[in-house]
Amino acid sequence: MEGNEKGRIEAILFVAGEAVEIRDLARALGQDEKSIRKTLQELESDYDYNQRGFQLKRFGEKVQLATRPLYADDVVRLLQPVQKQSLGQAAMETLAVVAYKQPVTRAEVEQIRGVKCDYSLQSLMAKGLIQEVGRKETIGRPILFGTTDEFLSRFGIESLENLPPLPEPETEEQEGENEELIP
Repeated sequence: MEGNEKGRIEAILFVAGEAVEIRDLARALGQDEKSIRKTLQELESDYDYNQRGFQLKRFGEKVQLATRPLYADDVVRLLQPVQKQSLGQAAMETLAVVAYKQPVTRAEVEQIRGVKCDYSLQSLMAKGLIQEVGRKETIGRPILFGTTDEFLSRFGIESLENLPPLPEPETEEQEGENEELIP
């Protein structure tokens, strides 16, 4: 094969533009996954040490080239992109429920939030933050929702295990203690 393994991986990740499964890289390059992981680690170290304009981002078993945050302002000044709309409170709450409880149905999200969430779910799907991940084996076979790689990328986390822990719910005893502290 011509070229070096690092260059070949960079070429694939550059052209793909999106996250690529490590197993797909291995298959495309005729290498074993262990070798690919070692080369990815070397690339990541090189990029970080030299503060290259891009970095290697990992999302579970996928990798992607991404702009290094240090240089993001320069890119924004050049491209002057249209501002992405931030998520509203309802969408953020819905997204949080899906992220922590996935796979989850619309009815389960609505039960947790206490309000209808059709619009929020559709909006989050349109933004590519959640997706249909199957059907629940129950009456009516409702759609199950889960987060996407775009969700991980947008929130800067490698996997769902990196989500911050949920706060422990207050017990009645703790609520009584807190009420005594209020003047």
